[in-house]
Amino acid sequence: MSYPYPLVIFDLDGTLVDSAADIAEALNRTLEDWQLSRVPEATVLTWIGDGVRRLVEQAFTALRSDVDLDRVMPGFMRHYEACLLRSPRLYDGVVPALEALRARNVTLAICTNKPSAMVAPLLAHLGVQDFFAMVLGGDSLPERKPSGVPLRHIAEAFNEAPGAALMVGDSITDYRAAVDAGMPVALVRYGYPRGLDLDTVDAVAVVDDLRALPGL
Repeated sequence: MSYPYPLVIFDLDGTLVDSAADIAEALNRTLEDWQLSRVPEATVLTWIGDGVRRLVEQAFTALRSDVDLDRVMPGFMRHYEACLLRSPRLYDGVVPALEALRARNVTLAICTNKPSAMVAPLLAHLGVQDFFAMVLGGDSLPERKPSGVPLRHIAEAFNEAPGAALMVGDSITDYRAAVDAGMPVALVRYGYPRGLDLDTVDAVAVVDDLRALPGL
């Protein structure tokens, strides 16, 4: 049976992978390096989604530090790499959903704001790298989500119109990127919505489990 969307593009953190604890630990180690207090993981969740520099910027702003981020980022990236594989896990339903979509000849891709160098090791660690025909990180192109440029880039690479593809994400960043790209969007309830009202958002679907995707 054919699928309505020949190309499905997934966000990574908060959609496929629960990596919040590892991101929070990397950030907190960085804060400690600068003699700043650690922050709760729940707070870090509200900052995830717009790329690592924005994550660090929000943390240092919240702690009223005006240190130059260019001095902070090298240390953060070392901690980020060190913490990358501490405890990430795939959300329930991810592998069955990917298998079901692939069985219906759907092309799968990833569009994340995570630095591209961190994506491949994470996918390999979780054993899902072979599902994806293309992966874009937050530094792969001059623009990243919430710009629609990365989504349009992926669609073009597979000769699909943006309106024929489906973006699957968890946050307001993903939603805005899809809108900007002119791409239908499905959202998950378990991620890091960051202010996105999942009860009123204009989406193809809002799901509790990715296993619902093949049924769209």
